Amino acid sequence: MAPSVSMIHSDSTPQNIMDFVVNKGHGVKGLAELGLKTLPQQYIQPPHERFDSSDYEEQPNNDTIPVIDMSNWDDPKVAEAVCDAARKWGFFQVVNHGVPIHVLQDVKDATRQFFGLPAEEKQKYSKQRSVTNNVRFGTSFTPEAEKALEWKDYLSLFFASDDEAASLWPLVCRNQALEYVKSSEPVVKKLLAILMKGLNVKEIDESKESMLKGSKRINLNYYPKCPNPKLTVGVGRHSDVSTLTILLQDEIGGLYVRNTETMKWIHVPPVSGSLVINVGDELQIMSNGNYKSVEHRVVANGSSNRISVPIFVNPRPSDVIGPLPEVLESGEKQIYKNVLYKDYVMHFFSKAHDGKATVEFAKA
Repeated sequence: MAPSVSMIHSDSTPQNIMDFVVNKGHGVKGLAELGLKTLPQQYIQPPHERFDSSDYEEQPNNDTIPVIDMSNWDDPKVAEAVCDAARKWGFFQVVNHGVPIHVLQDVKDATRQFFGLPAEEKQKYSKQRSVTNNVRFGTSFTPEAEKALEWKDYLSLFFASDDEAASLWPLVCRNQALEYVKSSEPVVKKLLAILMKGLNVKEIDESKESMLKGSKRINLNYYPKCPNPKLTVGVGRHSDVSTLTILLQDEIGGLYVRNTETMKWIHVPPVSGSLVINVGDELQIMSNGNYKSVEHRVVANGSSNRISVPIFVNPRPSDVIGPLPEVLESGEKQIYKNVLYKDYVMHFFSKAHDGKATVEFAKA
């Protein structure tokens, strides 16, 4: 039987909400489709976490997140623009990057198709039922640790091998997600080469390659239309625990980045055919703070459903990360200690989103 609004209402108990959203697999999408007129209490964020329009700058000082044309990867001006963006903003968009437009469109379509599946189908990939930790359907961020839930569902796919993806990833999005991961690999490789050269790293050997991009995870994110978007968030303030994140967003918009000089929030507008690139905590640590991973967030939307598809390029769990020797050769004071990447990630997922607090875990 399809769920009805009488089953869940705005003042339902936390147990009822969690049962419906998490245990029964409806997700926040299921809540949105009940036609609720008000936001359930469990999703109402404290005032300081809500999006305040007074904290938003459209184009501060006529300066905004760069859009870089990658038509000529060998152009020194392209390398300069990439490194400058990584130092100042921690974010930039790339166009003419080489990933076919049809691949981007296919994975967006597949994302909508996955979240269009019945709850019982999506539930097969939940924490309780998935046959592997590498495939996970979930909602919010870490519901068991959050005082207020985020208005988002996701499917997280850790790429271990082609064979595992072929056998375990959901059929409705398997090929499209895999093609996006593979098609983005040249972009990742070239960007990392540019960024490493900017740190005086002349060669990316096997050890460095593992630390930079030893593992990958792709998420399919779904942000349903929200009855009271000003009271909640799509994703709370955080920085990524990746080396780089390669983000495909749809035309709806809603991604905001913290300007570290003014502390205001800057919108990252959708640009057709582009990919959004952001520095993760691991690259900040490896660069000894020369490249910045910055706070970002996603606002809830009251009129449209939104999707996004990030690829998180990470070290392997067993890698020990710390400032690169080449960065410290000039006598820079070491800001970060060496940490096991697995420990860093476990710390991140043990709590709710809390801005840039996670990187303090690695402070020397």
